Amino acid sequence: MKINYKCLPCLVNQVVRVADMTNADHRETLFQDVFRYLSEINYTETNPEIIGSTFRLLKEHLKNNDPYLEIRNYYNDLFLNMNDLFEKNINQSDHSFETAIKYAIMGNMIDFNPIHASRLEDIMKYFESVEEQTLPINHTQKLISDIQESRTLLYIGDNCGEICLDKILIQKIKEYNPNMEVYFGVRGTPVVNDSIEADAHRVGIDAYAKIISNGDDSLGTVLTRTSEEFNHIYQKADVVISKGQANYESLSEQKEKNIYYLLMVKCDVIADDIGATKNSMICINSKRRDENICQK
Repeated sequence: MKINYKCLPCLVNQVVRVADMTNADHRETLFQDVFRYLSEINYTETNPEIIGSTFRLLKEHLKNNDPYLEIRNYYNDLFLNMNDLFEKNINQSDHSFETAIKYAIMGNMIDFNPIHASRLEDIMKYFESVEEQTLPINHTQKLISDIQESRTLLYIGDNCGEICLDKILIQKIKEYNPNMEVYFGVRGTPVVNDSIEADAHRVGIDAYAKIISNGDDSLGTVLTRTSEEFNHIYQKADVVISKGQANYESLSEQKEKNIYYLLMVKCDVIADDIGATKNSMICINSKRRDENICQK
C-alpha cells in the first residue's frame, strides 16, 4: 500500500526520538536533511521504503550503523529468558496453535515508534490475559490446512523480542508438517528495532528454520528491493507468514501469493485498509482479505 499522509507524523517523530535517544549533535542539520528528503518523496512508494531511506539518513548523520543495538539485545534476551514460561502456557492451552499465534501477535506490540509505542508493563499485561484475547479476523484453521499441504514456508519476522515468540510458533508449525522446509526472513541491515540475522541467531531460530536476510534496509519487505536469493525463496514458498504492520504495508498488494498476515492493528491507516478495528489482533489470509473488507 502507498504511503498515507497520516503516516508523516510517525516519520518525523521517529527521527526526533532517535536523535534524543542517541544525543545526536547538530540536530538542526539532521532535521533539515530529513525534511529536504521528505519534501521530495514519491507518494507512490510504501511507508516502509520511505522509513528505510529516512533511517539511512539518520545513521549517516550519527555515524552509527545500529542505533538500536542495545535495545534489540535487551528485548531479545528478556523474552528469550521467558521462553520456558511462554512454551508452558501455550502447550497447556486447549487450542495451542491458536494460542501460539496470539502470543506471536502480542510480541508485535514491542514497537519503538513514538506514535504507538507500548510500555513493557502493558505488554506483559496482555500476555497475562492471553486466554481472554480474541482474533476478530481469524484464519488459523485455513493456515493449519495450508501448512499440512505445503512443502516450503517463508516466515517473515519483524521486531526484536517478538522473534522469540515467532520461534515458538515455528515449532508449532513444524508439529503439523515436520518435513516442511521453513525459512525465517529478516531485514538486510539495521533499521529501527527490526530483526536482522544476528538477532535471529541470538534467540535460536536457526534450530527450527533457515535464516535468510532480505538484503534491504526498508522497514518491511519491498520485493523490488530485496535480494535475488530472498525473492527466489519468496516465489517458491507455498505459504508466507508476514508479521507486523510494515510487512503488511509492503506486501498487501501481492494478490496472487498465499500470505497470512499476523499483526496488532496499531493505527487508523492499517485499520481502514484491512477493515479491522484499531488495537485488534488479526490472522488474515491474503486471498480472503478483500472478502473481509467487503463485509465491513
